[in-house]
Amino acid sequence: MVEKRNSVQVFGRKKTAVAVALVQGNGKGLVKVNGCPLDLLEPEVLRVKALEPILILGQERFVDLDIRIRVRGSGFTSQVYAIRQAIAKGICAYYAKYVDEATRKQLRDLLISYDRSLLVADPRRCEPKKFGGRGARARYENYMLFFQLGYEAVRIPGGFLTDLLFPPSNADLTVSC
Repeated sequence: MVEKRNSVQVFGRKKTAVAVALVQGNGKGLVKVNGCPLDLLEPEVLRVKALEPILILGQERFVDLDIRIRVRGSGFTSQVYAIRQAIAKGICAYYAKYVDEATRKQLRDLLISYDRSLLVADPRRCEPKKFGGRGARARYENYMLFFQLGYEAVRIPGGFLTDLLFPPSNADLTVSC
């Protein structure tokens, strides 16, 4: 009969990228992302970011654990940040469930002292576009704004001046249309 392996399943998120990590005990130290070893992760520049939890906690903690990660959604950078969060949360969850709570607390403090986003998800999301503008907050330019507000354009020798704070009330200034 096949012996049952200790395992925990956790997830990491960044923007719309979701990485689900399955951490299994009694393993060989494998860390795979979508079936490929973590050492072959692309882009190469961000590979170190994905390896951060392993480098911080030390290779000896991962010797007897197998970690399999499935990641999808968003772009390359967000996926790498979701992967590193899933690895860190997976190790903490495994140690809490199968080793002891004191060791988990040490690991958690070590990870949070390095970077809080290793264990805590970033709640920022892309804000949806609204009407009346080209983006979420930007509005279309309106050249006739001062006429709509009831202010007048005042002719001065250098050109037009719009006084938005105080509408012109002096009779000696010439008002043009």
